[in-house]
Amino acid sequence: MILPITLTMAGAAALINIWLAIRTGRVRMSEKISIGDGGNARLTARMRAHANFTEYTPFVLILIGLIELADGTSMWLWAVGAFYMLARIAHGFGMDGVRGLREFGIGATLLILLGLGLYAVAIPHLAQRGAAGQTELVSTTAGNFTMPSLRVSVE
Repeated sequence: MILPITLTMAGAAALINIWLAIRTGRVRMSEKISIGDGGNARLTARMRAHANFTEYTPFVLILIGLIELADGTSMWLWAVGAFYMLARIAHGFGMDGVRGLREFGIGATLLILLGLGLYAVAIPHLAQRGAAGQTELVSTTAGNFTMPSLRVSVE
């Protein structure tokens, strides 16, 4: 089984992670700081942008993957994943002082994490509510792709 949204977002996250690491490394090289931040504010900001990305992204990717597995591939999940990646890029530039992007990036990240978390918590409860013979596992096919999902009838 392939999870196209999760796979795409994990790949995008890897590329953004490399981009953030390279940006940090460039400041390290230009300022000749190999360990720590050397008291350099620009390096500290770049390090925090990279660390912040690695703090939030695993949770978002896990939630996207589990939601995609439980609920199927959907356009809204594609949009959420893409919006998250754009927010993280904005945050990286915002940590360099580009006005408003840091706030936008972390605000969007927290809203996305909250939304995905709430939806993930709701999925099994919605399935349970229709559990009196009302929940079934179905397969959705699109092209060469088959995705299992839950069909819940709520009366």
